[in-house]
Amino acid sequence: MTVVQGEVADRQTAQTEQARPVIRNTPVDKKSATQSRRKSAVPVITIDGPSGSGKGTIASAVAEQLGFHFLDSGALYRVVALASLKNNIDEHNTMALVELARSAEIEFRRGADGDSQVFLSGQNVTRDLRREEVGDCASRVATIPKLRSELLTRQRLWRKPPGLVADGRDMGTVIFPDAILKIYLTASAEIRAERRHKQLIDKGIEANIAGLLADITARDERDHNREIAPLKPAEDSVMIDSSALSIEEVVTKVLDFAGNRI
Repeated sequence: MTVVQGEVADRQTAQTEQARPVIRNTPVDKKSATQSRRKSAVPVITIDGPSGSGKGTIASAVAEQLGFHFLDSGALYRVVALASLKNNIDEHNTMALVELARSAEIEFRRGADGDSQVFLSGQNVTRDLRREEVGDCASRVATIPKLRSELLTRQRLWRKPPGLVADGRDMGTVIFPDAILKIYLTASAEIRAERRHKQLIDKGIEANIAGLLADITARDERDHNREIAPLKPAEDSVMIDSSALSIEEVVTKVLDFAGNRI
């Protein structure tokens, strides 16, 4: 594993970008996961890391720069969690959760502010997915083996030309082990709580930083210790600690690594 340390940087994380064309990533061809996995000519960059590390923001920006497709794997679990909460489906009802994962029509789009937008059946659910109760539910249902298996198959179908940037917790270790570049993005729990708090407040969502820190710590514990696909760096990953780095600095580092491999 390669570890990258950055110089202390301004924590300014706002990044203004022009509106970009919609990138539609909804799988339309139900080919087998095996066939999808063998498309080695299609490069994949994975960005894994704990909750609140900024991997989604970084992955979306890198995908935009490279003209690649973007997969926010965590959003898939959040969509299942959101749908289960809306439909009063018990999180222990495995078959109902699997059916939700199988039938959900999910689409990622890049908004005018540069942020990734998630659409479920044509409806923008990005704001709902940011709710803490949805994130907590997603973290719990992500431990269900049958649900993970269903979403594993679906995630691999996002691998399409000209390339894919995928973020999550097991993208480099389980979903795309043959990725050309594997990034493990981390930051201290306190910094992650501060970033999440600012993100939620900026979006008009009430949040308590002490509660966010407790939630992040609890999620870290679950993610690191779950039996199926625990959160850990791939052996051949590049580790970046973003605690003292801005979004722009992290994106630049990832693109520098990618430039040597694509």
